[in-house]
Amino acid sequence: MRSRACWMCILMKHFCSSSVSEDLGCRRGEFSRKHYGSVELLISSDADGAIQRAGRFRVENGSADENTGHTPGTWHRTDVHLENPEYYTRWYFKYFLGKVHQNYIGTDSEKNPFFLSVVLSDQNNQRVPQYHSILWRKTGTQKICLPYSPTKTLSVKSILSAMSLEKFEKGPREIFHPDIQKDLLVLEEQEGSVNFKFGVLYAKDGQLTDDEMFSNETGSESFQRFLHLLGDTITLKGWTGYRGGLDTKNDTTGTFSIYTVYQGHEIMFHVSTMLPYSRENKQQVERKRHIGNDIVTIVFQEGEETAPAFKPSMIRSHFTHIFALVRYSKQTDSYRLKIFSEESVPLFGPPLPSPPVFTNHQEFRDFVLVKLINGEKATLETPTFSQKRQRTLDMLIRSLYQDLMPDLHKNMLNRRSFSDVLPESPKSTRKKEEARQAEFVRLGQALKLKTGVKGDTPATLATTSFCKKEPWESQSFCSNFPHEVVCADSWGQSLLVSTDAGVLLIDDGQTTVQVFDKTLQIKQMHVLEALDYLVARTDKGKDSRLLVFRLSSVQKDIETKQVIRSKYDCRENKLERTKGCHLYAINTHHGSELRIVVAIRNKLLLITKKYNPCNSLTGSSPSLSESPVEEFQYIREICLSDPPVVMTLVDGPTEDSDNMICVAYRHQFDLVNESTGESYRLHHIEANKVNFVAAIDVYEDGEAGLLLCYNYVCQYRKVNPFNGGSPLIQPSAYDFHFCWNQVPYAVVCAFPYILAFTTDSIEIRLVVNGNLVHTAVVPELQLVASRSDIYFKATAAVSGSSHSSSKEMNSTSSLQTPTAYDMPECSLSSSEGEVTCKNLYKIPLSNLVGRSIERPLKSPLTPKVVTTPTSSGITSLPVTHSLSLSRMEIKEIANRTRKELLGLLDEPIPKTEDAQKQKKIPRRQSDPKQGAVRSTSSDRPMSGDPGK
Repeated sequence: MRSRACWMCILMKHFCSSSVSEDLGCRRGEFSRKHYGSVELLISSDADGAIQRAGRFRVENGSADENTGHTPGTWHRTDVHLENPEYYTRWYFKYFLGKVHQNYIGTDSEKNPFFLSVVLSDQNNQRVPQYHSILWRKTGTQKICLPYSPTKTLSVKSILSAMSLEKFEKGPREIFHPDIQKDLLVLEEQEGSVNFKFGVLYAKDGQLTDDEMFSNETGSESFQRFLHLLGDTITLKGWTGYRGGLDTKNDTTGTFSIYTVYQGHEIMFHVSTMLPYSRENKQQVERKRHIGNDIVTIVFQEGEETAPAFKPSMIRSHFTHIFALVRYSKQTDSYRLKIFSEESVPLFGPPLPSPPVFTNHQEFRDFVLVKLINGEKATLETPTFSQKRQRTLDMLIRSLYQDLMPDLHKNMLNRRSFSDVLPESPKSTRKKEEARQAEFVRLGQALKLKTGVKGDTPATLATTSFCKKEPWESQSFCSNFPHEVVCADSWGQSLLVSTDAGVLLIDDGQTTVQVFDKTLQIKQMHVLEALDYLVARTDKGKDSRLLVFRLSSVQKDIETKQVIRSKYDCRENKLERTKGCHLYAINTHHGSELRIVVAIRNKLLLITKKYNPCNSLTGSSPSLSESPVEEFQYIREICLSDPPVVMTLVDGPTEDSDNMICVAYRHQFDLVNESTGESYRLHHIEANKVNFVAAIDVYEDGEAGLLLCYNYVCQYRKVNPFNGGSPLIQPSAYDFHFCWNQVPYAVVCAFPYILAFTTDSIEIRLVVNGNLVHTAVVPELQLVASRSDIYFKATAAVSGSSHSSSKEMNSTSSLQTPTAYDMPECSLSSSEGEVTCKNLYKIPLSNLVGRSIERPLKSPLTPKVVTTPTSSGITSLPVTHSLSLSRMEIKEIANRTRKELLGLLDEPIPKTEDAQKQKKIPRRQSDPKQGAVRSTSSDRPMSGDPGK
């Protein structure tokens, strides 16, 4: 037990160590498209200087100045992801084919035919039954997940309504013939090939035209090593694998080629020096016929960095959209990479490191292959390819519709609800239905096997990503948590949680401490360590109030173990005029002043912290009162047409009078000027039912943008400052949108990722393009806190008896299979056999944003203590650090952070494993690192039921 004097010493040092630099740790990542290159006009000329060709390409070189000297950097392997991997996107092959499911045919109000497929499946064998639905239309496919309820019947109309298809020319009818599976598989294959063919062009030093490059008969030794790195040399004659358009019978396209398999994708390289060479034909038409028709081409260029560099305009091809320029340095045994993408190609990752130099050849190979695969997939979304795909899909759907409709009219098939077929068939026709289903499944399984033999199956991708640690992997935080969570927020490295049993403070490895009893029902909270405030919304209805506590006072009560506070002990902490509030929002980027907007029905109250020149931003004075209510002032009241459901504060670039409030109600998102109270339409939603999820403010180069999340949609809108009283919110080229597979109840942005939380899964996508990178199945999932590190609660079926070997496991666990170990336990009544265990898990923000983040220095429960063996037995004082920063120092931190993000600084040294395994140290404490993040989540009340 520590003495009271020791705790007071810790408390004083805690105040000295807090600073506004904590704000950097609470931001959600730097939303920036600059990491993906900038568009340039590239011109190529002949030897006489005459312009031959020109084109606009997006150039990625990893740094602003390519000629700046850098030491070769190391790229984090966990940041390299295949986007929209087929294992997650080819739903019909994965969930439907070879299983009992239903298929429907119909026409929309414009007489365009469509197909709908629905199956009840178990999510990755995690005992989470869901309806997977696919809608095929001429514009493409739409896929959604719907929750399964044994007591609620799901209709075709409700599924189509969720897909925004509500008006029909002809109602959907079910297709019973098992051959429909083959046709629908063909429709899914129109999304793109599972296998890829890439061109490889060898260019000698000084070669500036495509005729010169294609005329190289052989390559250098370094080029041969590069080819060996890419894949294996195979003999084409008799080759039975993916051939990528090459002749495997008569050697008309060469004798050998380079081939590899990467994460289930077969890749054939069209190597210029391996394709047939003709001395008579200077243009080498045979070589250009293959490489010129590849979407992606690698150009291996010899020579020094100062030599004239390759430009895409040197190649005469209207088909190639992406060029990867590779240079090899013998001095450093490293590869330098540069990417050219045609202007119309959407952004794709991974972004190049800065500098784009790779000393680890295996990491370079992985990076290049992932970059090229993602690039070809992105190219298929350009107008050139998407229009062709749409025409093909439209033709196939119409042809299939014409073939099926006569039979449907002839047989007059009745419509049935999904509950009739899944999981049981009608009793009156059970034998007939069982025979039909058996034939249906048999044909589907045979088709699935045949597709696998051909090598067109994405199934092999299912087990390819388990060997590496992913950024979203969770850490166990607290096991056997028996309480219902209402809301929570991080406090240091602890978690302040409002539950049905009161407000608890939970720390990894420490005993849970009760801070407030259950009479104080907190519905929403923010822990502001830099300002020494705890802001909370309590109770509900007319009794709801906004309370403000001084964190140091709360911490003092914890340390001295005084009486636990009740609702009646908090009367002095109520903010005036906030009675009846149902929602509030704060600006978490409180570099200058703290702003709070409180919603009371359709009224908004703007409250700010009073300016006190004697009070530093980095701490508080001992003379201040216990209740900080007097430090706040009421500014103005703003009236809206309806009560807001979601509310987010948007910071203006000048921190003057251009701050905004984004509110969501009815079928729209509006922007409200904080100074004038004027409201402007930001986005209108064309849907019968709207489920508002979040409005997340992100900042790119000082300009504000909003991620508007509702239903299945996430829409980005760029918001310029108010100009003459109105904001510039017209749609621009920067706006984009994407759709989730399942309606989330919460969305968290941590650039480059955006995470959607549903009741049983976490869907992880990239912010810049909305591409899916991972879906983690987490049964009975509830997001607990996300303003800093992400905390969530999930259940897992565990044995009633404890396992002695559980503590020998790794300290992190995957979202797929959460485990409980090394966590503070809460009391839970045990029962015989299997019990449902509720655990808390954490995803560190630093893992997601790819670098260290400024974190609070210590837990409010127990600081990290370094002890040394002494004869006197005196324990050394806790180790603390002073971070009292001036504004200039804070600006330097932001500068340093940006450089770190661009790779211009040495990478921070990670902790050693020995330091992490010290069980006797009660508090793990990381060294503070600078983080520059400019994005927050919207403030929204969280109920005990995550689905509401």
